[in-house]
Amino acid sequence: MRNLIALTILLAGIVPSLRAQAPATARDQSMLTGGDSIRITVWRRPELSGDFVVAPDGSVTHPLYRTVKVGGVGTATAETNVRNFLLKFDQDPQFVMEPLFRVAVTGEVNRPQLFAVNPQTSIAEAVARAGGTNQYARRNRVLLLRTDPKGVQQELYVDLQNPEQGLASTPVHSGDQIVVARSKSFFKDFLVPALTVVGSIASVGLLVERATR
Repeated sequence: MRNLIALTILLAGIVPSLRAQAPATARDQSMLTGGDSIRITVWRRPELSGDFVVAPDGSVTHPLYRTVKVGGVGTATAETNVRNFLLKFDQDPQFVMEPLFRVAVTGEVNRPQLFAVNPQTSIAEAVARAGGTNQYARRNRVLLLRTDPKGVQQELYVDLQNPEQGLASTPVHSGDQIVVARSKSFFKDFLVPALTVVGSIASVGLLVERATR
């Protein structure tokens, strides 16, 4: 009985510790790269707050933050670097740091553009921010161009008609390019070209017939 009580107390201490560590591990997998942005909000210090672009070398493109490394490292490390910098101005800086990934949405959407979005934004939500797809969009096969950790660009496909399945509900990655293609129309893409070809053949036949008279 004593052993059971001791084991229960031990597990009670370990489980919360593991839960506390899990979010930090997940956050470290989100990594800013050049062209992304970072939003820093420092309590009562507006001169240190704002949205700043990450330079190709991972630093912040701002005169004050230019020595702070936020790109190419885990989010937790980037936040620690920002905190260490803010210690120059305050013994206990109160701030919030939010990474923003650059994502491009183009093609058959209402407002194609380049966004700076929270890493928790899903593919479907990014398309929605671009005004959603228009009436010509091919929603069941949206092209996702994504660069893997080795620098190789991948071509993936997303089904926005079933957002609860596949990649549509997964978070965006830094540098994602979402291309919504135009849906093919039988009349416009197949019937009209076919009629054009038939008409051309008929015209050639008529000319040949006239020439042989």
